[in-house]
Amino acid sequence: MLLVLAGCQTQRGEPGAPPEGQAASANGVDPVQPAGGELTFALATSPDSLDPHRSGLAVAVRVIRTIHDSLVVQDDNGQIKPWLAESWDISDDGLTYTFKLREDVKFHDGTPFNAEAVKYNFDRIVNPETKARNAVALLRPYESSEVVDEHTIRVHLFEPSSAFLGNLSQALLGIVSPTAAEKYGEDLVRHPVGTGPFKFVSWSENASITVERNEDYHWAPETVQNAGVPYLDRITFHIIPEEATRIGSVQSGQVLAAETVPPQNIASLEQDPGIQIFKTDTNGLPYTLFINQSREPWNELKARKALLYGVNVDAIIKSLYLGTYERAWSPLAPGMLGYNKALENSFSYDPGKAAALLDELGWKAGGDGIREKDGKKLTLHYVEVSPNREKRNDIAAMIQQQLKQIGIDVKVEITKDYRTVVFENGDYDLYGNSQVNSDPEALRSFYHSSSTSVAGKQSLSGLKDPAVDRLLDEGNVETDTAKRIKIYEQVQQEIMDRAAIIPIYVFPYTVAASRSVSGLSFDYLGYPIFNDVVLQEK
Repeated sequence: MLLVLAGCQTQRGEPGAPPEGQAASANGVDPVQPAGGELTFALATSPDSLDPHRSGLAVAVRVIRTIHDSLVVQDDNGQIKPWLAESWDISDDGLTYTFKLREDVKFHDGTPFNAEAVKYNFDRIVNPETKARNAVALLRPYESSEVVDEHTIRVHLFEPSSAFLGNLSQALLGIVSPTAAEKYGEDLVRHPVGTGPFKFVSWSENASITVERNEDYHWAPETVQNAGVPYLDRITFHIIPEEATRIGSVQSGQVLAAETVPPQNIASLEQDPGIQIFKTDTNGLPYTLFINQSREPWNELKARKALLYGVNVDAIIKSLYLGTYERAWSPLAPGMLGYNKALENSFSYDPGKAAALLDELGWKAGGDGIREKDGKKLTLHYVEVSPNREKRNDIAAMIQQQLKQIGIDVKVEITKDYRTVVFENGDYDLYGNSQVNSDPEALRSFYHSSSTSVAGKQSLSGLKDPAVDRLLDEGNVETDTAKRIKIYEQVQQEIMDRAAIIPIYVFPYTVAASRSVSGLSFDYLGYPIFNDVVLQEK
């Protein structure tokens, strides 16, 4: 996976050069000579939580990763390398992982990092009282752990998992201070304490989040050059949802960098001599519309297929993203292990076919063009989140018009309280979501019948299919990569055969930055890494 910088290709993880006058060490730059300065970085939306175990938003990870380290790291090739864990052994049956931890690490509050801290974190994640979010799925199939000695921990799984070690590299399994977690309880979401290169300073609601350099830091992974203290004094993340304002802030110099560059601005910014554009593809699950199969008539395969044929995805990609986003065809992004390329162009917009399917189900057009059956109008409750991240509200508006042409009355609800509407009440027929992830095991949370992300009863799709369950179970325990690929190719085919979803786009993470910013790099998942960032004269 590549990072494109101002039209030139460079490896995603390639860090910047050390500041002038500083000599590079074996793993970067002399950590006792930080260059200083404040990086201002505009976020497109507000994080939900800075407690990694209780967050479910990618935007939160941008901040979380500055504060929290993980046991291991994935390099540009997806290989697992040491971080807070120096080494590890895996038992022959794949059920026991023994980690040898670094002995020179401490949390921002002075608490020692050790095996007790790791055990506390893992047990905290699976404790229902924590109300952990994505972290629970990532830690599966964790069963228990035991402290062997101060810096050795043995972790037990209830079944083998080919995804487990890679999942431990993710920021949402970052290690929090046990002392802080006990002190703040649920308020840890706004008082994060980790071992990372930056320490939390403040969070102004819907305005900004500030972190400052951790002067004790000297344990960065090999995926960055600077193993020690960051060069920056601090980072202030400004929360600027409005696209024009966010990009205008970079152009005017009010902020030095801004994420999620709108497609209509990319061409002009690439011509701006004072601006550079960073672009990297994200891995995981593309932006997908999940059809709630627990509600009528979408529990009918023909009704779901009518939606699949009735939505003109090509028109959405062309008009909203101007060719800068790639169309999605599958439950997985193209960069994922086992991506099923055969699904590309396997279906297309066909309103005639969609109408015929609805006719077969007995939904006939009424006088106003909206279909009716047994005196009931054919309506669809489409829930989307405010603010308009990546033009997702605009997608809802376009689909509302497209489905009206085949006789479906789409009621669009734009809400900030999506957790209550979708995840607690399950009150939706169509809901869009995506997830940054490194392993196809991520499909389990969205398509396995055992998943209970919505109202404690079902996954977002509501799919409950024994064949899909069996394949997902097999894929997670399979150790042969070639066999895993075949299994997950079949999983994707089965999901699309059941019309469980409407894939929309693959998200390219873009950052516009001043030319004074150097050394910005991205991790394996496409998240920005700030260890090597230096502010220089323009």
